[in-house]
Amino acid sequence: MPIPPGRLRRLWTLLVGAAAAALLAVLVAPAGAEARTAAPTESRPVYSYENAVRESVWVDTRLDGDGDGRTDRVAVDIVRPREAAAQGRKVPVIMDASPYYSCCGRGNESQLKTYDANGDIVQMPLYYDNYFVPRGYAFVGVDLAGTNRSDGCVDVGGRSDIQSAKAVVDWLNGRAKGYTSRTGADRAKATWTNGRTGMIGKSYDATVANGVAATGVEGLETIVPIGGISSWYDYYFQQGAPLYDSGPDWLSDYVESPAARARCAAVQQRLVDEAPRSGDLTSLWQERDYVKDAAKVKASVFVVHGMQDLNVRAKHFGQWWDALAKNGVERKIWLSQTGHVDPFDYRRADWVDTLHRWFDHELLGLRNGIDREPMADIERAPDHWTTDTAWPPRTTRATALRPGQGSAPGVGTLSLKSGSGTERFTDDPSLGETDWADRVDTPTPGKTGFVSRPLGKDLRLSGSSTVTVTATPTTATAHLSAVLVDLGPATIRDYGASGEGITTLTDRSCWGPSATGDSSCYKNTKTVAADVNSTVFSRGWDDLGTYADPGRGRPLTPGKAYTLTISLAASDHVVPAGHRLALIVAGTDKDLIDPPSTRPSLTLDLSRTVARVPVVGGADAFAAATARGAAAAPRSTVTDDVRTTRPHRPVPEGE
Repeated sequence: MPIPPGRLRRLWTLLVGAAAAALLAVLVAPAGAEARTAAPTESRPVYSYENAVRESVWVDTRLDGDGDGRTDRVAVDIVRPREAAAQGRKVPVIMDASPYYSCCGRGNESQLKTYDANGDIVQMPLYYDNYFVPRGYAFVGVDLAGTNRSDGCVDVGGRSDIQSAKAVVDWLNGRAKGYTSRTGADRAKATWTNGRTGMIGKSYDATVANGVAATGVEGLETIVPIGGISSWYDYYFQQGAPLYDSGPDWLSDYVESPAARARCAAVQQRLVDEAPRSGDLTSLWQERDYVKDAAKVKASVFVVHGMQDLNVRAKHFGQWWDALAKNGVERKIWLSQTGHVDPFDYRRADWVDTLHRWFDHELLGLRNGIDREPMADIERAPDHWTTDTAWPPRTTRATALRPGQGSAPGVGTLSLKSGSGTERFTDDPSLGETDWADRVDTPTPGKTGFVSRPLGKDLRLSGSSTVTVTATPTTATAHLSAVLVDLGPATIRDYGASGEGITTLTDRSCWGPSATGDSSCYKNTKTVAADVNSTVFSRGWDDLGTYADPGRGRPLTPGKAYTLTISLAASDHVVPAGHRLALIVAGTDKDLIDPPSTRPSLTLDLSRTVARVPVVGGADAFAAATARGAAAAPRSTVTDDVRTTRPHRPVPEGE
């Protein structure tokens, strides 16, 4: 029987750990310490950051994306400890491959790369180099093809993007060619590294890390994707329903260097021709689906995502996590209440400490116990976190909840019991999920709502849900939305505000030493919270025209019933005792999907409509929570409910 990748990695970590511990015992031991010094569990800042080696290399990707007759080279900026190289000690690599180093910036302060007169890196964005280089790591910042100082073209998650970073992992492991200049013939070799590489980054950068891991490249030991895309189709569409009014060609043009923009017209045109706004699942999108290649992943994966991220929506981490779990990949997860925010900006000290220990374990092989700690950290309320040994919890079961008719039109029940009859709504593109939730107990023409009895016990939902509907439209096109709502007053992060749950302060904290032109000090942040009457915690959308084939839409016949299943984003939410759980089914979700070409009315067949939700404890837990019920929690009188927003243009960045 083949050994799962996660177990192979753990065996390798034990072997590497023994060797690393012996070496690091020398590196961190005080003068005169005896050889029997206990093995370290943490790397220490024993190297000079001010005197670190700063250099640039151009790595051959073996692709000619811009069609100029020569293979593309990508720029690789490196900061590494000088003393380790002088002593012949090989170091592991932390790498962030990004298209944003010159166009848009990285981090909450939108830092750009800067260079000295010789073209060597001065400011490397973010704190990774400041913090980790003194601890015996090299930091590598890769300009994706077509950006900053690299050749080639941006193809938005396709072969060029992924090969840009994969080629660097190959070069670090002696399998690819590197050069000291963009056009010269002088070779550069990575003799200073042991090749063990960890990729990290937020948003587009995290997406590239997912894509490189999905190639199974040797030498990539771990990735830390923060708010990363797992399938580019699902960034622009959800089963035919358009999430934005533009496609990947706009994003490519946005991040490309001026020189690349001038020579990459053919690539730009392919991004238009092969990504039709119809929402059809073409070969272009299949190439950019990393989930289907999860079986190739050899690296461990530390997923970080905001459960209210409406830029890179939570479906991305859910489907990626499930695929990794199915294939036995070693993994860890942090889930926050924020939108598209880096954990450095909502849980800074804990994040840096956890990331340090993760890299020490995965890249240096130190036995610090992080692999035996809880798998999941989950934010339950602003700045209040809980942990789980496994995620989702092992007692989680998909539980069929069924809508039923209530005492008024569009105001129904949600229970384990099969319903009957029909409910009708008319698509109103001026309304969205918060509007629906605010009036869930009132008959309104733009939605149908189904509500459980008040809960007598807390009810936890953990993982991904689906809603299967049978709907009869009045027009040839129709979009559907389904959301799960916690009805009751609560204080949550204000993910709909400009900071998506945080605000940036003026004072700073420092993470590692600074050097001339590269400070390690960053503005602090604090939580921005909102008091709400209801919380939408999971959502999904569909084009009803994909009823027969999720990859291709077709015109509907008015008056004919169609059945399809809507995938809802992964989440982990506790509906407290006294609150109620609601399922809302409606049409266009304002600001989150684009409306259809017509304004349909739809009739739901309740006997053929069901929500399958991941209840911890399964159907028995739901039955127990709703058995006796409790007095419904009073609806708050506050008026600052969160209002959902999305970027005007689809940019997986959001700084």
